[in-house]
Amino acid sequence: MTSAAAPGGHGTGLPAPGHSLPGPGAPPGRSARRRREAASAWALLVPSLIGVGLFLVVPVGVVFALSLMEWDLISEPRWVGATHYGELLGDARFWNSIAVTGRFVVLAIPTSIALGLLLAVALNRGLPGTRALRTLYVLPWVGAPLALGVVWRWLFDPSQGAVNVLFGRRIEWMSDPALALPAVAFVSVWSSVGYISLFFLAGLQQIPISVYEAAKLDGAGSVRLLWSVTLPLLRPTTFFITVTSVISSFQVFDLVYGLTGSAAGYPSGSTDVIAARIYQEAFVSLNLGRASAMAVILFAVLVVVTLIQQRWFSTRITYDMS
Repeated sequence: MTSAAAPGGHGTGLPAPGHSLPGPGAPPGRSARRRREAASAWALLVPSLIGVGLFLVVPVGVVFALSLMEWDLISEPRWVGATHYGELLGDARFWNSIAVTGRFVVLAIPTSIALGLLLAVALNRGLPGTRALRTLYVLPWVGAPLALGVVWRWLFDPSQGAVNVLFGRRIEWMSDPALALPAVAFVSVWSSVGYISLFFLAGLQQIPISVYEAAKLDGAGSVRLLWSVTLPLLRPTTFFITVTSVISSFQVFDLVYGLTGSAAGYPSGSTDVIAARIYQEAFVSLNLGRASAMAVILFAVLVVVTLIQQRWFSTRITYDMS
């Protein structure tokens, strides 16, 4: 009895020479399912995209357009091009605001990050009362910065303030140009260190215990563990905290206003941060174009600073903790 199979495999289920089996292409229903999933994803994203567009992208575009105009909120806007940018390059008060903001960032950010890390390490030990302490530490950050500033202005009062009572001497905290900005930075650190410590605590709890055990077997002590194990594995958390803290510090205004009671940089321009200078130009001098130009420059500075931080951390971050 002869076989019906022809050479090349016909009739046996095998592919003929020159032909291959069907590839692992998607079944007919898979592409339709992917389209439905994509449509569902976009449907969920649309509300957020609308919010981002209306409250972030559009305002940035409007501010940039206003920076090219002269407008006092009363008369019709008048196109002036890049005039405001040219004026700001020679404005000593504007550059003083940039310098004051930079000094504030240098005073507040490293201190708050270092204290937040040390506090997180202490909380991570699981000592009694840790849960209650977490809540207490984050309460200052939850409070309104303006209200915190008013409270601390009372505490810094040179005559009856609790701080001077503690030191036993009269110190003009908010009237001395040499002390005003450090006092503001101190309050900023006090209000943010608990919030920062919670992020570090979350990062610490993601580090496998086996990593510490292996380091201890190699003879690493507490300081060596912190420097060679904890800090490198916390770099993703440190990057997030650093970027967000720097951005918020460059935008500080309400805390300064509450502490000094003025948006004019009292005393003697020592607390004249860039956000306060923008406020002065926009709502005191009624020069929306000039204030918008300052805001655009601040936005550009923040972008550059963030990119520098991203570049520095990008080659030093370890995400794999297995």
